[in-house]
Amino acid sequence: MRQNSAPIAQHTRVTILSIESSCDDTSAAVVRDGIVLSNCVATQEAHRLYGGVVPEVASRAHQANIIPVVDLALKKAGVGKQEISAVAFTRGPGLLGSLVVGTSFAKAFALSHDLPLIEVNHLQAHVLAHFADAPKPAFPFLCLTVSGGHTQIVLVRDFADMTVIGETLDDAAGEAFDKSGKVLGLGYPAGPEIDRLARSGQPRFPFPEPVVPELGFSFSGIKTAVLYFLRDQMAQNPKFIEENLSDICASIQHSIVTILLKKLRKAARQTGIREIALAGGVSANSGLRAALQALGEKEGWKTYIPAFEYCTDNAAMIGIAGYYKYLRGDFCGQDVAPYARGFSGASES
Repeated sequence: MRQNSAPIAQHTRVTILSIESSCDDTSAAVVRDGIVLSNCVATQEAHRLYGGVVPEVASRAHQANIIPVVDLALKKAGVGKQEISAVAFTRGPGLLGSLVVGTSFAKAFALSHDLPLIEVNHLQAHVLAHFADAPKPAFPFLCLTVSGGHTQIVLVRDFADMTVIGETLDDAAGEAFDKSGKVLGLGYPAGPEIDRLARSGQPRFPFPEPVVPELGFSFSGIKTAVLYFLRDQMAQNPKFIEENLSDICASIQHSIVTILLKKLRKAARQTGIREIALAGGVSANSGLRAALQALGEKEGWKTYIPAFEYCTDNAAMIGIAGYYKYLRGDFCGQDVAPYARGFSGASES
Protein backbone atom coordinates (compact mmCIF):
# COMPACT_ATOMS: atom_id res chain seq x y z
CA MET A 1 0.00 0.00 0.00
CA ARG A 2 1.11 3.55 -0.71
CA GLN A 3 1.65 5.82 2.29
CA ASN A 4 2.35 9.57 2.38
CA SER A 5 3.47 9.69 -1.22
CA ALA A 6 2.32 11.36 -4.42
CA PRO A 7 -0.77 9.72 -5.91
CA ILE A 8 -0.32 7.31 -8.78
CA ALA A 9 -2.35 8.49 -11.77
CA GLN A 10 -4.67 5.53 -12.37
CA HIS A 11 -7.57 7.73 -13.48
CA THR A 12 -7.82 11.06 -15.24
CA ARG A 13 -10.42 12.00 -12.65
CA VAL A 14 -10.08 11.71 -8.88
CA THR A 15 -12.97 9.69 -7.46
CA ILE A 16 -13.15 9.29 -3.69
CA LEU A 17 -15.30 6.74 -1.87
CA SER A 18 -15.82 8.11 1.63
CA ILE A 19 -17.09 6.56 4.87
CA GLU A 20 -18.46 8.33 7.96
CA SER A 21 -19.31 6.39 11.14
CA SER A 22 -18.33 8.65 14.03
CA CYS A 23 -21.62 8.45 15.95
CA ASP A 24 -25.00 6.92 15.10
CA ASP A 25 -25.31 7.66 11.38
CA THR A 26 -23.74 5.33 8.83
CA SER A 27 -22.90 7.31 5.71
CA ALA A 28 -21.13 6.72 2.41
CA ALA A 29 -20.53 9.15 -0.43
CA VAL A 30 -18.80 9.40 -3.77
CA VAL A 31 -16.92 12.61 -4.55
CA ARG A 32 -15.36 13.15 -7.98
CA ASP A 33 -12.95 16.05 -8.53
CA GLY A 34 -14.42 17.83 -5.51
CA ILE A 35 -18.03 17.39 -6.67
CA VAL A 36 -20.46 15.30 -4.62
CA LEU A 37 -22.05 12.61 -6.80
CA SER A 38 -23.88 10.81 -3.99
CA ASN A 39 -24.31 11.17 -0.24
CA CYS A 40 -26.24 8.36 1.48
CA VAL A 41 -27.05 8.13 5.19
CA ALA A 42 -28.62 5.36 7.26
CA THR A 43 -29.98 6.74 10.54
CA GLN A 44 -30.47 4.72 13.71
CA GLU A 45 -33.91 5.24 15.21
CA ALA A 46 -33.33 2.85 18.12
CA HIS A 47 -31.58 5.52 20.20
CA ARG A 48 -34.83 7.46 20.60
CA LEU A 49 -35.97 4.73 22.99
CA TYR A 50 -33.04 5.47 25.30
CA GLY A 51 -33.05 9.27 25.13
CA GLY A 52 -29.50 9.34 23.76
CA VAL A 53 -26.95 7.43 21.71
CA VAL A 54 -26.00 4.04 23.17
CA PRO A 55 -22.47 3.22 21.89
CA GLU A 56 -22.95 -0.57 21.74
CA VAL A 57 -26.23 -0.23 19.86
CA ALA A 58 -24.62 2.26 17.48
CA SER A 59 -21.63 0.07 16.62
CA ARG A 60 -23.80 -2.99 15.95
CA ALA A 61 -26.08 -0.96 13.69
CA HIS A 62 -23.06 0.33 11.75
CA GLN A 63 -22.04 -3.26 11.07
CA ALA A 64 -25.46 -3.98 9.61
CA ASN A 65 -25.71 -0.75 7.62
CA ILE A 66 -22.30 -0.11 6.16
CA ILE A 67 -22.32 -2.53 3.21
CA PRO A 68 -25.82 -1.56 1.99
CA VAL A 69 -25.03 2.16 2.36
CA VAL A 70 -21.77 1.90 0.40
CA ASP A 71 -23.50 -0.12 -2.30
CA LEU A 72 -26.26 2.49 -2.54
CA ALA A 73 -23.75 5.37 -2.72
CA LEU A 74 -21.90 3.72 -5.62
CA LYS A 75 -25.14 2.96 -7.48
CA LYS A 76 -26.52 6.49 -7.01
CA ALA A 77 -23.25 7.95 -8.26
CA GLY A 78 -23.16 5.59 -11.21
CA VAL A 79 -19.59 4.68 -10.31
CA GLY A 80 -18.01 1.24 -10.47
CA LYS A 81 -15.45 0.01 -7.95
CA GLN A 82 -12.78 0.04 -10.64
CA GLU A 83 -13.23 3.81 -11.04
CA ILE A 84 -12.41 4.65 -7.41
CA SER A 85 -9.12 6.46 -6.87
CA ALA A 86 -8.94 6.28 -3.06
CA VAL A 87 -10.95 5.53 0.08
CA ALA A 88 -11.41 8.25 2.71
CA PHE A 89 -12.82 7.57 6.17
CA THR A 90 -13.45 9.28 9.49
CA ARG A 91 -10.64 8.37 11.84
CA GLY A 92 -11.99 10.47 14.73
CA PRO A 93 -13.07 11.99 16.96
CA GLY A 94 -16.23 10.09 17.84
CA LEU A 95 -17.50 6.91 19.48
CA LEU A 96 -14.67 4.43 19.33
CA GLY A 97 -16.83 1.39 18.60
CA SER A 98 -18.56 3.19 15.75
CA LEU A 99 -15.28 4.45 14.32
CA VAL A 100 -13.80 0.95 14.39
CA VAL A 101 -16.54 -0.27 12.04
CA GLY A 102 -15.96 2.49 9.47
CA THR A 103 -12.19 2.32 9.75
CA SER A 104 -12.12 -1.46 9.36
CA PHE A 105 -14.39 -1.38 6.32
CA ALA A 106 -12.35 1.39 4.66
CA LYS A 107 -9.08 -0.45 5.28
CA ALA A 108 -10.47 -3.73 3.93
CA PHE A 109 -11.96 -2.10 0.84
CA ALA A 110 -8.75 -0.21 0.09
CA LEU A 111 -6.58 -3.29 0.63
CA SER A 112 -8.73 -5.55 -1.54
CA HIS A 113 -8.74 -3.05 -4.42
CA ASP A 114 -5.13 -1.81 -3.97
CA LEU A 115 -6.26 1.77 -3.32
CA PRO A 116 -4.72 4.59 -1.30
CA LEU A 117 -6.27 5.13 2.14
CA ILE A 118 -7.03 8.62 3.49
CA GLU A 119 -7.81 9.28 7.16
CA VAL A 120 -9.93 12.36 7.88
CA ASN A 121 -10.54 14.34 11.06
CA HIS A 122 -14.29 14.60 11.56
CA LEU A 123 -14.22 18.20 12.81
CA GLN A 124 -12.00 19.40 9.99
CA ALA A 125 -14.38 17.71 7.56
CA HIS A 126 -17.28 19.75 8.99
CA VAL A 127 -15.29 22.88 8.16
CA LEU A 128 -14.50 21.68 4.64
CA ALA A 129 -18.16 20.84 3.98
CA HIS A 130 -18.33 24.45 2.78
CA PHE A 131 -16.44 23.38 -0.34
CA ALA A 132 -19.13 20.93 -1.43
CA ASP A 133 -21.26 23.69 -2.96
CA ALA A 134 -20.95 27.32 -4.01
CA PRO A 135 -20.60 29.90 -2.61
CA LYS A 136 -17.34 28.86 -0.99
CA PRO A 137 -15.44 30.93 1.60
CA ALA A 138 -12.12 32.51 0.74
CA PHE A 139 -9.04 31.87 2.90
CA PRO A 140 -8.54 32.84 5.63
CA PHE A 141 -11.95 32.43 7.23
CA LEU A 142 -13.40 31.77 10.65
CA CYS A 143 -15.68 28.77 11.13
CA LEU A 144 -17.99 28.36 14.11
CA THR A 145 -18.30 24.59 14.39
CA VAL A 146 -21.21 23.60 16.62
CA SER A 147 -22.49 20.08 17.28
CA GLY A 148 -23.69 17.80 20.02
CA GLY A 149 -20.14 17.00 21.05
CA HIS A 150 -18.10 20.07 20.07
CA THR A 151 -18.22 23.86 20.02
CA GLN A 152 -15.22 25.58 18.45
CA ILE A 153 -14.13 28.66 16.59
CA VAL A 154 -11.60 27.58 13.97
CA LEU A 155 -9.23 29.85 12.06
CA VAL A 156 -8.93 28.30 8.61
CA ARG A 157 -5.91 29.46 6.59
CA ASP A 158 -5.97 26.68 4.00
CA PHE A 159 -7.38 23.20 3.41
CA ALA A 160 -4.61 21.73 5.57
CA ASP A 161 -4.03 24.62 7.97
CA MET A 162 -6.64 25.02 10.71
CA THR A 163 -6.25 26.29 14.26
CA VAL A 164 -8.82 26.18 17.06
CA ILE A 165 -8.82 29.65 18.64
CA GLY A 166 -11.81 29.14 20.93
CA GLU A 167 -13.70 26.14 22.28
CA THR A 168 -16.03 25.01 25.04
CA LEU A 169 -14.60 24.41 28.48
CA ASP A 170 -17.28 21.84 29.33
CA ASP A 171 -20.45 20.93 27.43
CA ALA A 172 -21.15 21.59 23.77
CA ALA A 173 -24.00 23.77 22.54
CA GLY A 174 -25.80 20.79 21.00
CA GLU A 175 -25.67 18.97 24.32
CA ALA A 176 -27.19 22.00 26.03
CA PHE A 177 -30.07 21.92 23.55
CA ASP A 178 -30.68 18.19 23.97
CA LYS A 179 -30.44 18.09 27.77
CA SER A 180 -32.62 21.18 28.18
CA GLY A 181 -35.15 19.51 25.92
CA LYS A 182 -35.01 16.36 28.02
CA VAL A 183 -35.95 18.40 31.10
CA LEU A 184 -38.90 19.75 29.11
CA GLY A 185 -40.00 16.21 28.28
CA LEU A 186 -39.14 16.44 24.59
CA GLY A 187 -37.95 13.41 22.64
CA TYR A 188 -34.39 12.72 21.50
CA PRO A 189 -32.80 14.51 19.79
CA ALA A 190 -34.44 17.52 21.41
CA GLY A 191 -32.49 20.19 19.54
CA PRO A 192 -34.60 20.11 16.35
CA GLU A 193 -37.80 20.06 18.42
CA ILE A 194 -36.70 23.11 20.43
CA ASP A 195 -35.96 24.85 17.13
CA ARG A 196 -39.42 24.00 15.80
CA LEU A 197 -41.26 25.16 18.93
CA ALA A 198 -39.14 28.31 19.26
CA ARG A 199 -40.44 29.61 15.93
CA SER A 200 -43.86 30.24 17.49
CA GLY A 201 -42.53 31.55 20.80
CA GLN A 202 -40.92 34.64 22.28
CA PRO A 203 -37.68 34.66 24.36
CA ARG A 204 -39.43 36.04 27.47
CA PHE A 205 -37.39 34.15 30.06
CA PRO A 206 -33.78 35.29 30.50
CA PHE A 207 -31.09 32.79 31.48
CA PRO A 208 -27.72 33.90 32.88
CA GLU A 209 -24.83 34.20 30.44
CA PRO A 210 -21.60 32.49 31.58
CA VAL A 211 -18.51 34.59 32.14
CA VAL A 212 -15.73 32.83 30.23
CA PRO A 213 -12.42 34.52 29.32
CA GLU A 214 -11.23 35.20 25.79
CA LEU A 215 -12.89 33.02 23.15
CA GLY A 216 -13.94 30.14 25.37
CA PHE A 217 -17.47 28.81 25.76
CA SER A 218 -19.37 27.17 28.60
CA PHE A 219 -22.81 25.59 28.36
CA SER A 220 -23.04 23.53 31.54
CA GLY A 221 -24.50 26.48 33.45
CA ILE A 222 -27.40 27.05 31.09
CA LYS A 223 -28.60 23.48 31.59
CA THR A 224 -28.58 23.99 35.36
CA ALA A 225 -30.29 27.37 35.02
CA VAL A 226 -33.08 25.84 32.92
CA LEU A 227 -33.53 23.00 35.42
CA TYR A 228 -33.80 25.34 38.43
CA PHE A 229 -36.00 27.82 36.58
CA LEU A 230 -38.49 25.11 35.65
CA ARG A 231 -38.42 23.63 39.13
CA ASP A 232 -39.29 26.97 40.69
CA GLN A 233 -41.98 27.79 38.15
CA MET A 234 -43.57 24.35 38.38
CA ALA A 235 -43.78 24.71 42.17
CA GLN A 236 -46.04 27.73 41.60
CA ASN A 237 -47.87 26.42 38.53
CA PRO A 238 -47.74 22.68 37.71
CA LYS A 239 -48.86 23.47 34.14
CA PHE A 240 -46.13 26.06 33.54
CA ILE A 241 -44.25 24.01 30.91
CA GLU A 242 -47.41 23.04 29.09
CA GLU A 243 -48.69 26.62 29.01
CA ASN A 244 -45.37 28.24 28.05
CA LEU A 245 -43.53 25.58 26.06
CA SER A 246 -42.90 27.64 22.91
CA ASP A 247 -41.66 30.65 24.89
CA ILE A 248 -39.40 28.46 27.02
CA CYS A 249 -37.89 26.92 23.88
CA ALA A 250 -37.46 30.35 22.29
CA SER A 251 -35.71 31.56 25.46
CA ILE A 252 -33.32 28.59 25.58
CA GLN A 253 -32.49 28.96 21.90
CA HIS A 254 -32.01 32.71 22.18
CA SER A 255 -29.61 32.27 25.11
CA ILE A 256 -27.45 29.66 23.38
CA VAL A 257 -27.36 31.54 20.06
CA THR A 258 -26.44 34.79 21.85
CA ILE A 259 -23.50 33.11 23.62
CA LEU A 260 -22.24 31.62 20.36
CA LEU A 261 -22.44 34.79 18.29
CA LYS A 262 -20.94 37.09 20.92
CA LYS A 263 -17.77 35.02 20.93
CA LEU A 264 -17.76 34.73 17.15
CA ARG A 265 -18.04 38.50 16.80
CA LYS A 266 -15.18 38.90 19.28
CA ALA A 267 -13.03 36.49 17.26
CA ALA A 268 -13.81 38.32 14.01
CA ARG A 269 -12.88 41.68 15.50
CA GLN A 270 -9.67 40.32 17.04
CA THR A 271 -8.49 38.71 13.80
CA GLY A 272 -9.93 41.25 11.36
CA ILE A 273 -11.39 38.39 9.31
CA ARG A 274 -14.72 39.03 7.59
CA GLU A 275 -15.20 35.66 5.92
CA ILE A 276 -17.36 33.83 8.47
CA ALA A 277 -18.70 30.27 8.20
CA LEU A 278 -20.97 28.04 10.25
CA ALA A 279 -20.70 24.23 10.42
CA GLY A 280 -21.74 21.19 12.43
CA GLY A 281 -25.07 19.66 13.34
CA VAL A 282 -26.33 22.71 15.23
CA SER A 283 -25.76 24.83 12.11
CA ALA A 284 -29.10 23.38 10.95
CA ASN A 285 -30.81 25.39 13.70
CA SER A 286 -32.98 28.04 12.03
CA GLY A 287 -32.53 30.55 14.85
CA LEU A 288 -28.74 30.33 14.67
CA ARG A 289 -28.73 30.56 10.87
CA ALA A 290 -30.97 33.65 10.86
CA ALA A 291 -29.05 35.33 13.68
CA LEU A 292 -25.70 34.75 11.95
CA GLN A 293 -26.98 36.25 8.71
CA ALA A 294 -28.37 39.28 10.56
CA LEU A 295 -25.13 39.79 12.50
CA GLY A 296 -23.13 39.36 9.30
CA GLU A 297 -25.05 42.15 7.62
CA LYS A 298 -24.50 44.40 10.63
CA GLU A 299 -20.77 43.64 10.87
CA GLY A 300 -20.08 43.66 7.13
CA TRP A 301 -19.21 39.96 6.99
CA LYS A 302 -19.53 37.50 4.15
CA THR A 303 -21.35 34.60 5.80
CA TYR A 304 -21.47 30.97 4.66
CA ILE A 305 -23.89 28.30 5.87
CA PRO A 306 -23.85 24.81 4.32
CA ALA A 307 -26.91 23.09 2.91
CA PHE A 308 -28.81 21.06 5.51
CA GLU A 309 -27.52 17.72 4.16
CA TYR A 310 -23.95 18.83 4.90
CA CYS A 311 -24.69 20.13 8.43
CA THR A 312 -25.23 16.84 10.22
CA ASP A 313 -22.79 13.92 10.06
CA ASN A 314 -22.36 12.83 6.45
CA ALA A 315 -19.78 11.17 4.24
CA ALA A 316 -19.80 13.90 1.58
CA MET A 317 -17.79 16.20 3.85
CA ILE A 318 -15.35 13.31 4.48
CA GLY A 319 -15.01 12.90 0.71
CA ILE A 320 -14.39 16.62 0.20
CA ALA A 321 -11.66 16.59 2.87
CA GLY A 322 -10.28 13.38 1.38
CA TYR A 323 -10.16 14.87 -2.10
CA TYR A 324 -7.91 17.75 -1.01
CA LYS A 325 -5.70 15.36 0.93
CA TYR A 326 -5.46 13.17 -2.18
CA LEU A 327 -4.22 16.15 -4.19
CA ARG A 328 -1.44 16.58 -1.61
CA GLY A 329 -0.60 12.88 -1.66
CA ASP A 330 -1.47 12.69 2.04
CA PHE A 331 -2.25 8.99 2.56
CA CYS A 332 -2.08 6.68 5.56
CA GLY A 333 -1.11 3.03 5.97
CA GLN A 334 -3.04 -0.08 6.95
CA ASP A 335 -1.75 0.29 10.52
CA VAL A 336 -3.96 3.36 11.07
CA ALA A 337 -6.27 3.17 14.11
CA PRO A 338 -9.27 5.31 15.06
CA TYR A 339 -9.21 7.77 17.95
CA ALA A 340 -12.11 8.85 20.14
CA ARG A 341 -10.90 12.39 20.82
CA GLY A 342 -8.73 14.92 19.07
CA PHE A 343 -8.45 18.19 17.20
CA SER A 344 -5.68 19.94 19.05
CA GLY A 345 -5.76 22.92 16.75
CA ALA A 346 -2.42 22.13 15.18
CA SER A 347 -2.12 22.27 11.43
CA GLU A 348 -2.79 19.05 9.64
CA SER A 349 0.31 16.96 9.03
